[in-house]
Amino acid sequence: MDNLRISFVVNGEETEAPTTDGDMALVDYLHERLGLTGTKFCCGIGECRACTVATRNGPNAAMQTTLSCSTPVDSLTGLEIFTVEGLQQGDELLPLQQAFLRHFSFQCGYCTPGFLMATWVLLQKLQLSPISENELDDAIEQGVGRNICRCSGYVRYYQAIRELALPLTREHLS
Repeated sequence: MDNLRISFVVNGEETEAPTTDGDMALVDYLHERLGLTGTKFCCGIGECRACTVATRNGPNAAMQTTLSCSTPVDSLTGLEIFTVEGLQQGDELLPLQQAFLRHFSFQCGYCTPGFLMATWVLLQKLQLSPISENELDDAIEQGVGRNICRCSGYVRYYQAIRELALPLTREHLS
């Protein structure tokens, strides 16, 4: 009998998956085993990025985006995983979520969790390593430019992200 476990953290909670779930995609594990359905499954091959979650290898490590539809559970040992549900802090929306609403960034909302998580990672990177204002549009493009939205376009997402990221540039921090 196989009693080995795969240990990782999801939204601050220790999680142990049986090795029999090792081949399961992270998005399926989040939905089926943990009841976290905010992360969306769309294309199944990581192209659309609706399945984006944030991960890091320890509390002091940099955040990075991870495509949960193509990441097997057995590759998660020791990682911290953050889903869109992990962004919630009580009943209040984060400034990130408020900016998306204020700019009417989405219509159907299916891609929004992926955009939120990619933006959250981008903003954390900018806090750790500020860039100049003239590099900001390129940083936004690099951070969320491959996320696909099939109904609203990207201008409003970019406007919301730019609003949040601008105060993190060197010119505004000085």
